[in-house]
Amino acid sequence: MCSVEHINCFPVLVNILSNTFLRLFNSTQRIRIWSQPFYGMHTLELKSDIFFVCLNYLLILAAGLPPHFAVSSMEDYKVK
Repeated sequence: MCSVEHINCFPVLVNILSNTFLRLFNSTQRIRIWSQPFYGMHTLELKSDIFFVCLNYLLILAAGLPPHFAVSSMEDYKVK
């Protein structure tokens, strides 16, 4: 009934519980649910674009941190 992924288990559980309550109240109708959380838009190009954006951000961050620490320690040295 449920795949291994947790994101798909909750809607299935809600559907089972809802239909059980409907049967308890002698209803003939059923509730149907579906889950498509990411809409299938993940293509290889999108994944590579996201990867390169994150990589560039991390490289810029890594390039800016050592000078920050160096300036901070020089200011501490001046103040004593």
